[in-house]
Order: sequence, then structure tokens, then C-alpha cells
Amino acid sequence: MNRAWILLMAALPPAIWGSTYLVTSEFLPADKPLTAAVLRILPVGLLLVLFNRHWPRPEQWLKLLVLSLLCMSLLHWPLFVSAYRLPGGLAALLICAQPLIVLVLGYLLFQQRSSGRILLASLIGFAGVALVLVSPSRLAWDTLGILAAALAACSMALGTLLIRRWQLDIPVWAFTGWQLLLGGLLLLPFMLWFELPLPNLQAKHVGGYLYLAVLGTLIPYLLWFRAMRSLEPVLISLFLLLSPLSALTLGYLFLDQTLTLWQLAGALTVFAGIVLSQYQARSRAVLTTTKS
Repeated sequence: MNRAWILLMAALPPAIWGSTYLVTSEFLPADKPLTAAVLRILPVGLLLVLFNRHWPRPEQWLKLLVLSLLCMSLLHWPLFVSAYRLPGGLAALLICAQPLIVLVLGYLLFQQRSSGRILLASLIGFAGVALVLVSPSRLAWDTLGILAAALAACSMALGTLLIRRWQLDIPVWAFTGWQLLLGGLLLLPFMLWFELPLPNLQAKHVGGYLYLAVLGTLIPYLLWFRAMRSLEPVLISLFLLLSPLSALTLGYLFLDQTLTLWQLAGALTVFAGIVLSQYQARSRAVLTTTKS
């Protein structure tokens, strides 16, 4: 597949995921993170599994369950906790520290070494996001929200490394569906235990859940897992830096938040980090082609 399309598939999901915080704060029932997580991933996963009818091989089930726990259950539950308790941009900033976490975990667990250019690109991108979010105003630092965002980032970082390392031979649609389904099933007992009775849903609540399930989950995850099969974990994780920029832009458009020159400079810095990381990847591809 053309590399430009792969990069587009990697960039679109984080931009879409940045809307999660706006939808959570404005359209979902208050303080129901488990309900939001389950309704976001479980129905979509079930539909994908029924549609594909692909049954994993016996030796794949344990790895698939671990990936579902890391990439779905331990991502979405704390993600919605942080979305309820922190400003959207701040929550996204903490979660998009994932490229740095991927670098550290990859080295500690698998002795994977990344070049100085990739490390520099990660630091530049993260610094740009921090500049965007910290400069304009005071931020509400909620301890539980910060811990939840950190857990989500670490869980997804480890899951990203394992997906690339294990390379399960499962079609993308089925792979996505089983992860969503198993991740939702793992959270379902906790939702029923901690968050019953369910709230009386208004029309805006139903619309919010439908948006998160279809536009915020089904389409982005299909693109994300397809791109993940072609890009290194650190490289694809760098695109998550687009998520807080998306959250900030939506806040500006719909919540009357203002943009400053510092924020615009931070946005440019984020894109500089992403471009720097992809420049190296493209250079390696050209070099390999030349040698062959």
C-alpha cells in the first residue's frame, strides 16, 4: 500500500479520538466512565465479529485476550475517568505521552533501541503539546484523573509493542472486532457492579454513545490497526500527538475557548516532531530500496 495512505490512516484516528473529551463532557451522562467504555466498544466489537465470522486459532486466544485487556479494557475505562475529571486537552496530553513510554518499555522489556532522531522527534512533539495546553490558562490537576490518564497511556503503549511483536495472523477486521468484544466483556461485570442503575438516557446521551461507537471507535480502530501493521510502534504512537490538538480545536470551535500565538507555535512544533520522525522512516525505506 502507498505510504501516504498508511500515514493518513495513522493520522486520522487520533484526530477523531480528540473529540472524545468534548462528547464526554457535553453529551454523556455524568460520572459513568465504565458505562461509556462498555457502550463504546462492546456493541461494535460484537457486530464486527458476527460480520467476519473469523474464529482465532487455539494458540492465539491467550495473546488476543492480553491485547484486548491492554488496548481496550485498561485503555477505555481510565480514559473516560480522565475525560470526566480533567479538561479534554490536558487528559489528551497525558495520554499522548505514549511515544515516550513505548521507547522506554521497548528498551526495558525487549531491548529495542530507537535512534536519537526518533527520541528527539518524540520530545519535540510532546513539548509542542505541552506548550499548546499549559500556556493559555490554569489547568485543573485532579490526582485521580492524572493517574487514570497515565494508566491508559502505559497500557496502550505496552499493547502497541506486543501487537507488533506477536504479529497475530488475523485479518484486520476480525482482529479489531475480537479486541473490542473481549475488551468490552472484561469491563461488563464491573459496569454492572459499580454503575447500576443505569441513567435515564436522553436523546443527546444516545447520540453521544452512537457517535463514540461508530465514528469514534469502529472507523478509527480499523484504520489504526491497519496502519500499525506497517509502521513501527514508536512511529505510529507519535501520531497520537494530534489528539490533544484536535481536542483543543474543538474546544475553540464549540466551547468558546481562545487560541493564542503560543498555542499556534505549539501546534507547529507538534507537526515538526511528526515530520521529523517520518523523515527518518522514509530515508531508511529509500536506502533499503537502493541497496536491493
